[in-house]
Amino acid sequence: MANLPHGTVTFLFTDIQGSTRFWEQYSETMPDAYARHDAILRGAITAHGGVVYKTIGDAFQVAFPTAPAGVAAALAAQQALQREDWPTPQPIRVRMALHTGAVDPDPDGDYRSPVLNRLGRLISAGHGGQCLLSLAAQELSRYELPPEATLRDLGDRRLKDLFRPERIFQLVHPALPGDFPPLRTLDARTHNLPIQPTPLIGREQAIHEARALLERDHVRLVTLTGPGGTGETRLGLQVAAELVDVYADGVCFVPLTTLTDPELVASAIAQVLKAPDMPEVSLMERLRMFLRDRHLLLVLDNVEHVIDAAPLVAELLASCPELKVLATSRVPLRIRAEHERAVPPLTLPDPRRLPVAAAVTQYEAVRLFIERAQAAKPDFVVTSANAPAVVEICHRLDGLPLAIELAAAWIKLLPPEALNHRLEQRLHLLTGGARDLPPHQRTMRDAIAWSHDLLSPEEQALFRRLAIFAGGCTFEAAEAVVANPEGTLDILEGLSLLADKSLMRQEEQPSGEPRFVMLETIREFGLEQLDASGEAQEARQQHADYIVTLVEQVHPIERRGGDLGPWLEHMSLEQDNLRTALGWALGHDADAALRLAGMGATFWLNHGYLHEGMTWLERALPLGDSVPPAVHAHLLRRAGNVAWNLGRYEDATRLGEASLALWREVGDTWEIADTLVELAPSVGEQGDLQRSRVLLQEARTLFQGLNDTYRVATVDANLGFMAHLRGDLQQAASIYRHVLALYRECNATEATAYCLANLADVNRDLGDTATAKRFYRESLALLSPSSNKRTYLAAAQGLALVHAMNGRVETGARLLSSIAAFREQSGFIMEQNDLASYEETINRLGESLGEEAFAAVWEAGRSTPLELVLEQMLTGTDD
Repeated sequence: MANLPHGTVTFLFTDIQGSTRFWEQYSETMPDAYARHDAILRGAITAHGGVVYKTIGDAFQVAFPTAPAGVAAALAAQQALQREDWPTPQPIRVRMALHTGAVDPDPDGDYRSPVLNRLGRLISAGHGGQCLLSLAAQELSRYELPPEATLRDLGDRRLKDLFRPERIFQLVHPALPGDFPPLRTLDARTHNLPIQPTPLIGREQAIHEARALLERDHVRLVTLTGPGGTGETRLGLQVAAELVDVYADGVCFVPLTTLTDPELVASAIAQVLKAPDMPEVSLMERLRMFLRDRHLLLVLDNVEHVIDAAPLVAELLASCPELKVLATSRVPLRIRAEHERAVPPLTLPDPRRLPVAAAVTQYEAVRLFIERAQAAKPDFVVTSANAPAVVEICHRLDGLPLAIELAAAWIKLLPPEALNHRLEQRLHLLTGGARDLPPHQRTMRDAIAWSHDLLSPEEQALFRRLAIFAGGCTFEAAEAVVANPEGTLDILEGLSLLADKSLMRQEEQPSGEPRFVMLETIREFGLEQLDASGEAQEARQQHADYIVTLVEQVHPIERRGGDLGPWLEHMSLEQDNLRTALGWALGHDADAALRLAGMGATFWLNHGYLHEGMTWLERALPLGDSVPPAVHAHLLRRAGNVAWNLGRYEDATRLGEASLALWREVGDTWEIADTLVELAPSVGEQGDLQRSRVLLQEARTLFQGLNDTYRVATVDANLGFMAHLRGDLQQAASIYRHVLALYRECNATEATAYCLANLADVNRDLGDTATAKRFYRESLALLSPSSNKRTYLAAAQGLALVHAMNGRVETGARLLSSIAAFREQSGFIMEQNDLASYEETINRLGESLGEEAFAAVWEAGRSTPLELVLEQMLTGTDD
């Protein structure tokens, strides 16, 4: 929307009062009524220069370049709505609100600003037919009001955001109703909700879910749970504020932070409720008598350290039918009436696919960081230069509000890039919280320690041992790694308890198996506890040994040419554990380090982490003399394979030769043959095609002796590649067709896909683009996102070239640029025999589209994820 107002913008929000009831009761006439409502509003808005930038159900969100235009549109709309002869038994009444602030639209045509949050609270205070203005909107419109219109000062009112009071005005006109019920603000009901020093950022979805739950008749108790720093208290206060006009006897907030004895909870509740003293009856009976006939929401904050008071809550709910309870706690109360809702971290952008700097502010974590950073340094802004660092900071801090607030305060001394670097040891930096916060919320370490101290000694031991896992673990992994001497806590029970106490999250995987994940900030605290316990060395050794067993599961799959997909998918979850185990093993266990690096190479190769993989392999290579020759030989071979994929052919040859010599010394025929196969391409790429052919023939003879049909086919596939390389296209096609039949006979899915891509290349070079296109598509259809990325790239690039050859120039250019971006990111180089046709195609596309259009299409393709490109290829949406 190029015409969206920017700078100082006046916003108009509208919604139909009681629309849900209208749709239910007047289902036959409501469509006509809504259409009339829509036409009236759009007509008035358009006539006064407004832009409807969003509709949510029957609610309009409108932007105006000036406040007088917004007021005039609202008045015109209300007058027309009043005059309308509605088809429904009751007239449609629309509440409206106007607010003004400085804001620019996002590239996607939306506005995201605290200005809109404030306006959302303002409209919720009004009634159907009423139009409210904020002080800012009133100041900018009061001298240019429409004829006969005036503004009535309704005074300072506390909106339902627990922030500063808002001066509210009502638009008055002789043609409009003038008398309305009291505003739905916090002043209208009895409550003791404390005003908050800063506005709540985001949390709209969490607020909506908790509020909707409490509005159900049968729900009596909702508990908001989360680890230290998640913001359960602030969220609970906001939910209570949203519901304050629902309860005839108000909302009562009872902070339990300072209590240490569960026996004192009843007294604390009675004191806040101001329940009258009755010496002749027990305290519990006094509470029951006071609450029995009251329609009231009781908010119990920080229940976790007085959790033994849970039966008291159950007793009150059983005795007082109109009472509802909203609790905040790091552990659930575990009573029958409870509905638990885990408070999620703030929303985060994907650091691998960063939107433009202006768009990152739509994410709650980034918005909170900016708001708190500007409190410390008013001129702080997010730019395209510092946006990646800001996003990385929010990710490092797990989207935890307390951690983000503590980190943002350092912006007055450290720019985002420097702050991000220092967050390697985040708990040392996350200190200095406001003095008016409770002590356990002034540093991140204290916030986590508050939860840790609630654990039993057995639970604490389990917690610190589980901190060894980076990126989470399965139950099987926890059992294998966590020492569990006789008589201590059962692992499954312990995992459940830690999840209950918000120190771990249980996430269900697509396979249905649960995964237990610790937020990194909490994990750092756990590792500190592990180091202090003296158990760290043993735990790290057990962890490394377990990850070795995981990576070595790939070896038999590779040898038989099986489907690597499930293993790759599982290892993608264990990638951080692989890094952690390998990092430790390089300094403490050479054998484990070389096994992890050697087998981990399959994961790095297939997922496109070539640069990272080569870094690990080169760190492991100097340890080769201290391990058995077979372990060393395997590492050398895999390092050579990664080097070849990076285009480092001399290194690949050197490493392959060294591996081959060791395997000949060990005498493992299968490994000798497989190394010969991997060595041959690097020799051929350096121009020695004769020796490459000799190596492949020796490998073929060895595999034939082992009756390994799959590997014989692999040798032949390499011979087909060499034929293609020297320009013998007919022979290459013949070989590939033979190999394709063998692969299909062996049910080798990924190898079949690779062979199809190569056969498509040959047909493309022969000029048969229709057959080439069919083979490329067939290849891609056999692959999954966890498959070999090299084959993905080869087939995708071939298909893009075919598009270009067939005149689909924009499609070809966009696909090629997306693939090029992935190559840069992963390190996958292009094969030599594709370079000429690739460069020729790029030049032809540039000439066809023109320099400016080609640059635009190329840039669009670079920002398109490879997975989406491939999906479009296979579904034909861009064919």
